[in-house]
Amino acid sequence: MADMTILWEGWLRALGILAVAIVAGLLLHKILFGVLSRIAKRTPSKLDNSFLQHSRRPAALLLPLVGVVVVMPLLHLQPEIHDTVNHLIGLLIIASVAWLSIALTEVLSDMMAEKYNVNVRDNLAARRVLTQVHVLRRIIVVVIAIVSISVMLMTFPAIRSIGAGLFASAGIAGLVIGMAARPTLSNLIAGLQMALTEPIRLDDVVIVEGEWGWIEEIGTTYVVVRIWDLRRLVVPLSYFIEKPFQNWTRRSADLLGTVFIYTDYTLPVEEIRLQLHNILQSSKLWDGKAWGLQVTNATEHTVELRALMSAPDSGTAWDLRCEVREKMIRFLQEKYPGSLPKARAEIKQDSTEGNPAA
Repeated sequence: MADMTILWEGWLRALGILAVAIVAGLLLHKILFGVLSRIAKRTPSKLDNSFLQHSRRPAALLLPLVGVVVVMPLLHLQPEIHDTVNHLIGLLIIASVAWLSIALTEVLSDMMAEKYNVNVRDNLAARRVLTQVHVLRRIIVVVIAIVSISVMLMTFPAIRSIGAGLFASAGIAGLVIGMAARPTLSNLIAGLQMALTEPIRLDDVVIVEGEWGWIEEIGTTYVVVRIWDLRRLVVPLSYFIEKPFQNWTRRSADLLGTVFIYTDYTLPVEEIRLQLHNILQSSKLWDGKAWGLQVTNATEHTVELRALMSAPDSGTAWDLRCEVREKMIRFLQEKYPGSLPKARAEIKQDSTEGNPAA
């Protein structure tokens, strides 16, 4: 009975020490982040707030664990129990450190987003940097997760012995795993290639599978394209490495737009050219860089006129093309209605018609 009492007292003492250590870690976390929050409010940069936001929860797990590690020698537990508890704490510390590392990558991403603003008209450099940071961050997160899980598994003696026994057949196992995970690995490698070669960036205007839209999200294994009608096209990352597609903002956001007009041969082209210039000068959508009107084709029925105009971005170019097309049609209807496309036919009267003697 006395031994049982001593055992219970030992357990209660150990639990009390652990509780004190955990509470002390949580209290230290609250004080530390409270002080940091007050400091962050006095600084204009959003980086401090980002660090506090992303690191608060990982630190709430890590600091109590550090407190438990400090008081472990004071518990006087049995060797088997001590090893089990110590192993469990080690696993939690590895997980919390990995969690904190991932949080720091988010802080880095927020820092780059603050430095490079994409909410400006000329945002090519900003989109280039943010795309690289976005893709590389996802790859780093995957690497951190794989490394942390591997380290946690290697803390188990049974798994270490199994790993040593299977080392000779690692080549075959790696080949089998590589074949099974080929789509995922190819997309991960494509993501790394995309970060280095930059075939696409965030907010790029692209045409993929016949659909026109913007690059909305670049994931670890896929890309989300926001179609103009708000549909989402989800495409594997490897698609942009292996297949052709159109990128309208690869070098710059400005574009040349075209409007085709089909008229009769009697239309005075020079006057239409002057009218196009007047329409562009009165439009707020034209950037003033380029314009022109040329006869690009002539068939047996109509003349094809191509109106060329420049715009600062793809969305504005589309609206400008619609505006020019509408105003040019109205001009033709009002000024030259007889020059709209028409079909000609020649009717020949039969020489015998109306001749009674025929």
